[in-house]
Amino acid sequence: MIIVERKVRFGQGRGGRKKARAGSSGTETPTGRVPRVAKLMALAIRFEQLIRDGVVADQAELARIGHVSRARLTQIMNLLNLAPDIQEALLFVSANVRGRENLTEKALRPIATQTAWSSQRGMWECTRR
Repeated sequence: MIIVERKVRFGQGRGGRKKARAGSSGTETPTGRVPRVAKLMALAIRFEQLIRDGVVADQAELARIGHVSRARLTQIMNLLNLAPDIQEALLFVSANVRGRENLTEKALRPIATQTAWSSQRGMWECTRR
């Protein structure tokens, strides 16, 4: 379990409502949104755990529950074929402040098809640039 403590100051908002003030804490949190590829990597790891624990029978059941096609679920689950260090890098990729994301799941598909992790790492370095 992770506990996060943070000081927040409230000011007067519209209509007399309290509103958190911008920059009210001593430490600023990074702005931007979590990249989609990081969310998909975390989702693949979670899905694998659900299957392993027997919560769901297989990927087909996950696809039905998630209202996605089995093909799309396979694309997401194929991220688990990446080398562990690449998976970790995807989970901790920096937040995107604005504009389009540089790294997409589609760009990772050819890397995930490689069976040798050394090949994956070489392709990963090219993709990151």
